[in-house]
Amino acid sequence: MKNLPMDLLRTFVTIKDLGGFTQAGEILGRSQPAISLQVKRLEELLDIQLFNRAGGLKLTEEGHLLYDYACKILAMNDAVVSRLAAPSVSGSVRLGTPNDFEVSFLPVLLSQFSRAYPDVTLDVTSDVSINLRDSYKKGSYDLVMSMDEYPKHCFAENDYIVESLSWIADPDFILNLSQPVPLVLYPQGCVYRKYITDALNQASIPWRVVYCSSSLLGIQSAIKAGLGISALVLNTIPEIFKSEQTFNDLPQLGKVTIGFNYDQHNLSPAATLLLDFLRRGLKQSQDYPTSLKMSREINNNFLSVR
Repeated sequence: MKNLPMDLLRTFVTIKDLGGFTQAGEILGRSQPAISLQVKRLEELLDIQLFNRAGGLKLTEEGHLLYDYACKILAMNDAVVSRLAAPSVSGSVRLGTPNDFEVSFLPVLLSQFSRAYPDVTLDVTSDVSINLRDSYKKGSYDLVMSMDEYPKHCFAENDYIVESLSWIADPDFILNLSQPVPLVLYPQGCVYRKYITDALNQASIPWRVVYCSSSLLGIQSAIKAGLGISALVLNTIPEIFKSEQTFNDLPQLGKVTIGFNYDQHNLSPAATLLLDFLRRGLKQSQDYPTSLKMSREINNNFLSVR
């Protein structure tokens, strides 16, 4: 039975997450030739090709399969090392997260973090991003995960990902374009709300707000009841909803940026660990099918208990 070296798996995952050999080398402290050699060793060990280098750095089918397993293996390795090899870390971290992620892949990540660091207490609050950032500036949070406009955003390099917005509706909902578009929205200041109303205004399509709530449950329940339509990032849409980027000829909504707000100089050891943990999880959620599947299952179960 062959053993997969952990350093080769980490190099492979880092290349995929960062989108290049050079970027991975900068993070891992190795030259590009050394990174290329590690990939070659991993390919020879498994007798497969991981990257289809024609037309860009894309994973092969075997590469996607290995990536899924490698993420799990590295997560388990890091959890064990954190518990047994690293100094014990304790304390409390005040974390702010966008409403959309309170029932998606984020609870899974936070559960994994709590198992790896049982002495760290997490105080998590969900809200609209603009409120989270305002509260962070007032000292209410140690770390905030929030959404912002793309390409304009408030995040440092490598501290964000870009996600596409999609219209969502109940499968039985019928949009009558002879009437103003009925919208289910978060309150003023929400990035989604701005994107939706700006897109409709620019397309000269009349609209009206039929339901407004700062609660994700309220938004999803109103959509499920057929009151109107809304939009979410693709990574958080439950499978029970119909999702289209150009719903009934409505305009595309573009993309948003999801990232972190923090003060590197004032982060506690516990907050630093959580930030690094969430960074990896957020990047993996973009391309990791299992994370997306878990997100949808959690969302679906969340709505079904109502």
